[in-house]
Amino acid sequence: MTKTYRVVAWSTGNVGRHAIAGIDARPDLELVGLWVSNPDKVGKDAGRLAGLGRDLGVVATEDVDALLALEPDVVVHTAMADNRLMEALEDIQRILRAGINVVSSGPVFLQYPFGVVDDSMIEPVQTAAAEAGVSLFVNGVDPGFANDALALVLTGVSERIDEVRVSEVLNYATYNQPMIIFDVMGFGRPIDEVPMILQPRVLTMAWGSVVRQLAAGLDVELDSVEEWYERKPALETFEVDSGTIEKGTAAALHFEVRGIRNGKACIVLEHVTRLHDDLAPEWPQPAGAGCYRVQVSGEPDYTLDLQLLGSDGDHNTAGLKATAMRLVNSIPAVVEGAPGLLTALDLPPVYGRGLVT
Repeated sequence: MTKTYRVVAWSTGNVGRHAIAGIDARPDLELVGLWVSNPDKVGKDAGRLAGLGRDLGVVATEDVDALLALEPDVVVHTAMADNRLMEALEDIQRILRAGINVVSSGPVFLQYPFGVVDDSMIEPVQTAAAEAGVSLFVNGVDPGFANDALALVLTGVSERIDEVRVSEVLNYATYNQPMIIFDVMGFGRPIDEVPMILQPRVLTMAWGSVVRQLAAGLDVELDSVEEWYERKPALETFEVDSGTIEKGTAAALHFEVRGIRNGKACIVLEHVTRLHDDLAPEWPQPAGAGCYRVQVSGEPDYTLDLQLLGSDGDHNTAGLKATAMRLVNSIPAVVEGAPGLLTALDLPPVYGRGLVT
């Protein structure tokens, strides 16, 4: 008999609403609670908040104690962490201390924090999970599946590896998250203004975990991790879902986080982000409408493009769904896993069991 896991969903934002849909889609998961930060959402049904067009019989609450008292097997934590890092860590630790497993989309450095952040950022969540006998798994699509499981599987058919490059090549025009687009990534801002994401060490904190985890999975000792970026301005004023991009302001970003060994980059995380398809034509171009790409250079050379497209025709919707479902589909493995902070290196392969219609 298949075990059923009782789940609390934590947020109904860009990722959270897809997580609710995913929980509802799996026959081995039961949604028993929903936390929201917006008072206007309190008392509303989870199905309506997730855009499912029907009730799921679970109403949203901002009462954390009431949700913890439900004693669920796991919380799917998808609340924004980029602009509230310490608060997100405190929320996760509180859930863990209550003896509840957590799968979370952030803080992203926790997907593989070792060698990326100071131990003081890691130890509290490790201790909370271990002492309560539960597990924490932080993942998504990027950082996450597209550059951990997918990349490591491809290296399994290599004879020699010179470089592993994992890339996101996407147009963010339909990504409706103004805080990320304008404040974090600096799009729509003066091209000579250095945004949050490009401040020293921020790229490494966000994506250094990808490089460090691939190095660990491939048994590579890195000498250092370096950052590099370039940007391009808008050639004309245009609109995106998050707002207006004025001519001359930042509209395209290309960055790399490079793992260096013996004086050369052997593991590279690359992002090519445009707000208009015509910008920076000399930069890497996507497969299809947008893609996550794994390139293994060596003997032989491999290139694997993961193309994304939601049923609404938008690749950004697919990316959000992929993040949500990486967490939701990992629930059985995480709940049954060893207590503590788990990474992709610790989990067995995760499949879409029960999802075939």
